[in-house]
Amino acid sequence: MTETNLADSSPEAPATPDEAATAATAAASGDSDGEAKPRLGRKRDHTRDTDILEAALDVLAETGYDGMTIDMVATRAKAGKATLYRRWVSKSDLVLDAVACMKSKDLDLDALPDTGTLRGDLIALVRPPNIRDAERKLNVMTGVVSMIARDPEMAAAAQAAIVAPRAAANRVIFERAITRGEIAADVNLDTLSMIAPAMAAFRTLILRQSPDRDFLIGIIDDVVLPAAHRRTPAH
Repeated sequence: MTETNLADSSPEAPATPDEAATAATAAASGDSDGEAKPRLGRKRDHTRDTDILEAALDVLAETGYDGMTIDMVATRAKAGKATLYRRWVSKSDLVLDAVACMKSKDLDLDALPDTGTLRGDLIALVRPPNIRDAERKLNVMTGVVSMIARDPEMAAAAQAAIVAPRAAANRVIFERAITRGEIAADVNLDTLSMIAPAMAAFRTLILRQSPDRDFLIGIIDDVVLPAAHRRTPAH
């Protein structure tokens, strides 16, 4: 994986002489990842990590990976650049952590809407907080497209944080519908679960349009439900 060092994103070196000396010692010792080790007895303060990662996602969604700089993230998070230098050795490492952080805000699969019908459950997921969260995730995906193309690790992280959670929620809802006898047990759950996330991603990444409520309900009524009720032809 090709990484862009933090130094490439900002002209400043680590904030203090002690930190600079520590980084030089690590480099001289042949440390494989080049990350400066903290001085003995000094603990890193991770209380700002969440704010910094959220700021990184905001900047990433607005500017894209190539346009993003550490200065922008530090300014958005109201943090010193040295704080970021002590945590992430490269911009790509920061972005990977930020994208992975989105996974912690997934829908609770044990608390999904249960209206008693397949359409009711799917529509119940299309509410403003979920739409805003999904839109933000897709904007982040747009921001990391250039990195996804050249970095398999980022591609996997984006899939796990952005597409997979919604597909997993859809699958639970379809499994309920099968249990109720509303749809056939031999439907292709993998395909059905991915239809809406895939079309929302296409709308955002390719058409550059927001997947709003009308669009998402249209996908449910015009594509997902007809596919779910389609009978598998006999061979």
